[in-house]
Amino acid sequence: MSREQRSKAMHSVKSKGSKIEQKLKNELWKRGYRYRKNVKSIYGKPDIAFIKLRIAIFCDSEFWHGYEWEKRKYEIKSNREFWWPKIEHTIERDIEVTSKLKEDGWIVLRFWGYEIMNDISKCVEETEKTIHSRESNRNTL
Repeated sequence: MSREQRSKAMHSVKSKGSKIEQKLKNELWKRGYRYRKNVKSIYGKPDIAFIKLRIAIFCDSEFWHGYEWEKRKYEIKSNREFWWPKIEHTIERDIEVTSKLKEDGWIVLRFWGYEIMNDISKCVEETEKTIHSRESNRNTL
């Protein structure tokens, strides 16, 4: 790809409503779970939030969020001086967001895109287990 073609391709990537988010949201909705999407008032603006239960879910794409970064960063052949700091900043931000939300009493679930695309049932089951655990803890208080 030329630099212009790659730039155009990267600009077309959406920050919300991606295929991986949509797949997880659709499956949760189909199973009767109601949630909020991209809630700006919650730190880190989670992709999916169960506000009353304080559960935040993030759907992380492998490229943008640095899956196996130390090994895979060398696969980036062009414009490394731009991409490496950008992705490393995203990794740091993800750690900060997770930490802050946990400090504030949230349960944070993060799923990689490949997990959602290849085994949606596992992701939904983990979400359901977290929801049921949180609900039972609320009911015992």
